[in-house]
Amino acid sequence: MEISLYQVDAFASSVFSGNPAAVCPLREWLPESLMQSIARENNLSETAFLVPEGNAYRIRWFTPDAEVDLCGHATLASAHVIFSSLDPARTQVGFLSKSGPLQVDRSGDLLVMDFPSQPPCACEVPAGLLPALGVEAQTVLCSEDYFVVCADEEEILALKPDMNELKGLGLRGVIVTAPGKDVDFVSRFFAPGIGIPEDPVTGSAHCALVPYWAKRLRKKDLRARQVSCRGGELFCRDLGERVEIAGRAVLYMSGTIFVNG
Repeated sequence: MEISLYQVDAFASSVFSGNPAAVCPLREWLPESLMQSIARENNLSETAFLVPEGNAYRIRWFTPDAEVDLCGHATLASAHVIFSSLDPARTQVGFLSKSGPLQVDRSGDLLVMDFPSQPPCACEVPAGLLPALGVEAQTVLCSEDYFVVCADEEEILALKPDMNELKGLGLRGVIVTAPGKDVDFVSRFFAPGIGIPEDPVTGSAHCALVPYWAKRLRKKDLRARQVSCRGGELFCRDLGERVEIAGRAVLYMSGTIFVNG
């Protein structure tokens, strides 16, 4: 069996930055165990699998350890593959996912994703969360992830979390955020419990970040930066029930996966 593979740096203007994702277009679904094995072999934070469904694509995302319900950067990478290689005439593509319908529009060199808004809310703070991060938080909330708000960008840059302690907290991961120096806000994202110690740029985390910062800063259009070692820039808009998350993407490589048996 031969399976096409594309590796794309998402939320990046050039290779070696942003968040790398693998994209595997399929004619029909593979066994779930095989898709998980491919994702583990790719050893990237996400591998996306696509199957055409009408005028859209059904999309599924796998980390090296588990399937997840929503992933931003691998959706951006998948749209880039469709627009640049599979169907260059398109300027819009819809994805059907476990988190509902998603849409990506091509706007110049930006790809604009339409995602659900997931505003963080009050929660009980796990005893080990802040010691594992090594920070004194201004606020702790949660959505799909724990959502930790710090005072400034320097605190976010200095984080050296205890990944073993973060593994057992129960939610998908931990978002840590603060006001930015030259952007509206910065963030980092840790999800060791699903095989991602630190995700370089996390589109889905911005489903919570955008409504929080839009309300706090009283503005709808926001510029964000995820300050991992690779880093990535995101252009966001709060739409109420939905959020727009935009960024650039660049192809790093393409090839073929060979599966025996």
